[in-house]
Amino acid sequence: QFVESGGGMVQPGGSLRLTCVTSGFTFTTYDISWTRQAPGKGPEWISTIKADGVTTYYKESVKGRFTISRDNAKNTVYLEMNNLQLEDTALYYCTNPGVGRGQGTQVTVSS
Repeated sequence: QFVESGGGMVQPGGSLRLTCVTSGFTFTTYDISWTRQAPGKGPEWISTIKADGVTTYYKESVKGRFTISRDNAKNTVYLEMNNLQLEDTALYYCTNPGVGRGQGTQVTVSS
């Protein structure tokens, strides 16, 4: 199970920190990703953190603005988002293909 939180409405240039609390599987052995879906569009992969907690990958458009991290003691993954832009507006959810995904948390960037 994945439960996301931390979304909200911010102005362009603002920041948010998303949290994904997981349960029901051996968190420390799974890579976890953040994906987003904007209205009328398909899912878009944003970032992945591997089980080692060190190796990370980012979509080019969020590099330098977003930071993914994990706390294996809390079975939790975070996504720190800075300098948010209008095009970052979407439903953000965490996922692992073999486990599933959460319901998501809405991020709205609006002036």
